[in-house]
Order: sequence, then structure tokens, then C-alpha cells
Amino acid sequence: MGNDDFQKLAKQVVVEYFNKNADKTDSKKITEDDVFIVWSCKTLQNNKALVSTNVSDGMYYEITHNGDKQETYVDAYKKWENFVVK
Repeated sequence: MGNDDFQKLAKQVVVEYFNKNADKTDSKKITEDDVFIVWSCKTLQNNKALVSTNVSDGMYYEITHNGDKQETYVDAYKKWENFVVK
């Protein structure tokens, strides 16, 4: 899968996941315009992207496409905290 096609797929996956799983009391739905790619790479036949949205819910998503099996995997994470270690 080409990088542009993969990034479009990754955005679609995040939109579908968010709209299905978001708290119903928030009455919030997103579109692909609300999703952005933080980082993406392609190695051999595999693609991976870190994806986020403009919703301030602390969520981020890791989307991986296995080119051998033509399967896409989704990891959804919640940011709990951000701190400095010196």
C-alpha cells in the first residue's frame, strides 16, 4: 500500500473508531478534517502511523498495516500524564 493511501486509511479508521466509541453525552462526531498524522513510515511492505485528533481527550492512535496479510491493526491509547525526567 502506498503512503498516501495508508494515511487516508489511518484517518478513516480513527474517525470510525472515535465516532463509535466517544462518550455519547458529548454529542461529538469527527471527520477526517479533525484527524492528523503525527508520524508515519513505510518499511518494506508494512506501514505504521501515529495519529491524533483535534479533540482534547488525550487519545492517540497507532495504526499498523501488515502488507503480507493485508490486515490493519489499531492501538488506541489515552495520555495519562506528561512529565520530565532529568
